[in-house]
Amino acid sequence: MSILKDLKYSIIEIINKAGYDIDDITFVPSSRPDLGDFQINDAMRLSKSYNKNPIDIANDILNLLKKDSRFINLNIAGPGFINLTLSPYFLNTSLNRMLEDFSINVDKEEPKTIFMDYGGANVAKTLHVGHLRSANIGEAIKRLARYLGLEVISDVHFGDIGRQSGMVISEIKRRYPTLPYFDENYEGNYDDIDYNITPEELGEIYPLASLDAKNNKKRMEEVVEITKQLENGNKAYQALWNKIKEVSIKDIKQVYKDINTTFDLYEGESTCYPYISKMIEYLEENNYLTISEDAKVIDVKEDSDNSPMPPLVVIKRNGATLYATRELATIYSRVDRFKLDEIWYFADLRQSLYFKQIFRAAKKSKLVDENLKLEFFGFGTMNGNDGKPFKTRNGGVMSLKDLINILQDEVLKRINKDIVEEDQILETSKKIAIAALKYADLIPYRSTDYIFDPEKFISLEGKTGPYLLYSTIRMRSLLNKSEISNCAIKKFKNNSDRSPALLLLRLPQVLTKSLEEKSLNDLTDYIYKLTSSYNTFYNENKILIEKDSELKESWLALTKLVYKTNMEILSILGIEVPEKM
Repeated sequence: MSILKDLKYSIIEIINKAGYDIDDITFVPSSRPDLGDFQINDAMRLSKSYNKNPIDIANDILNLLKKDSRFINLNIAGPGFINLTLSPYFLNTSLNRMLEDFSINVDKEEPKTIFMDYGGANVAKTLHVGHLRSANIGEAIKRLARYLGLEVISDVHFGDIGRQSGMVISEIKRRYPTLPYFDENYEGNYDDIDYNITPEELGEIYPLASLDAKNNKKRMEEVVEITKQLENGNKAYQALWNKIKEVSIKDIKQVYKDINTTFDLYEGESTCYPYISKMIEYLEENNYLTISEDAKVIDVKEDSDNSPMPPLVVIKRNGATLYATRELATIYSRVDRFKLDEIWYFADLRQSLYFKQIFRAAKKSKLVDENLKLEFFGFGTMNGNDGKPFKTRNGGVMSLKDLINILQDEVLKRINKDIVEEDQILETSKKIAIAALKYADLIPYRSTDYIFDPEKFISLEGKTGPYLLYSTIRMRSLLNKSEISNCAIKKFKNNSDRSPALLLLRLPQVLTKSLEEKSLNDLTDYIYKLTSSYNTFYNENKILIEKDSELKESWLALTKLVYKTNMEILSILGIEVPEKM
């Protein structure tokens, strides 16, 4: 149990001893730091239950708190806000316990197994800026969940089947009609065909095919037919598609790796195929499918709905399955293969209705146990200065690779080549660029749209990834220069060194809230505040040449704790810290 959480429970016991029955309290940083470190805001609430003046209740509690050596400078403000300051002994002891074992200041979650579905890249398409948020937010939440003790299984859930496969194959057929894949009389081994496709060519193919199919009915019919044959087992198309998938997935994995995103499973929609027929048979046998306009659907409407809720189409009128069918079968396969407590999905906020339909269908049809939680966490879009989704200068969708390169080029213009070794410049600049990109993307609340400004987010000043990297590297450099390795907190000089110390105690609350919200905005704000607070202290004091040995040792210990906290948080955010910058 974290230090502040344990302290909170102690205060609850003290309030109970004062004669007031309460299970939980509002124990928060004081709104008036000049009056105390923290405040208790429950006297007004208790006054209603006990029909008593809140000031009198606050005084009753205050009289007992004064007897506790952990608190000093206790006072009452306003209608009954109790302010308290942590005693030097308690604060010093608490921080020294963290120095010995950092994990004591982390509140672990109750054990659960969570399946996380994020990423969602489509095979044979280039990863673009729209793919960043799912990968970035999902990865950070996965790391946070594991940090807090949850077991997590993550899956990228590639879009590896469907209309885009027909689009790509149709375009390859147009470009290279003599390939054996398109020869009905070919009897050789498809794996021996000498045909190689590059990620760059794939990046061109889909947009061209998609545009042509939208404007050409005959081309769209061809795409639909190829897709149907592929899904029905056409060996030539399957061999070609497997080759395309291999090239595309390798490229996608590398881009994900560049932004420090990895998955336990790299499965796709097609992974669920063995479960589709079994699932449909189950749905039909148990009368969960009904006919609507010649299609087979699951009615997911509920009496409490205040807006239209269309049924979920499982089988189209022509007998074909569709994306929703594969989504249900994927859930069906996951609960069959894994013992899960919850499944979390991270996708664009605009898919909220779709996931509501899917979840209701899974529950109503009893494809999943009623106790299994299915949750969707939507996110907003990354926009340009015009407030519209971030694009290239010519108006096209910008690839994630290109965005990273743009940021890296800007960083290269500013990197200190006198400090960073020549053979480390490219690697260091890329780490800084990735940090700028990831941190900027995680600053806003998950569901909020935001404007991405490359100039602003690579700055060494303000709320940016490079600012955090630079400050953290400086802390590490300071510790490396010190001749004191084993240090402890012995005393504080004033508020400049005490402020970051108090912020350190608040870390577990921020971690817990971030997990509850499935958003990293509180954590990005916290690390910025902690770092800024430390930098204020750093700029006001000469740590390494401080003559007071106890103060010097205390400051080094404080630096060590802030550095450790920063490194832990940056790791959760998926941000790597270079050696120098």
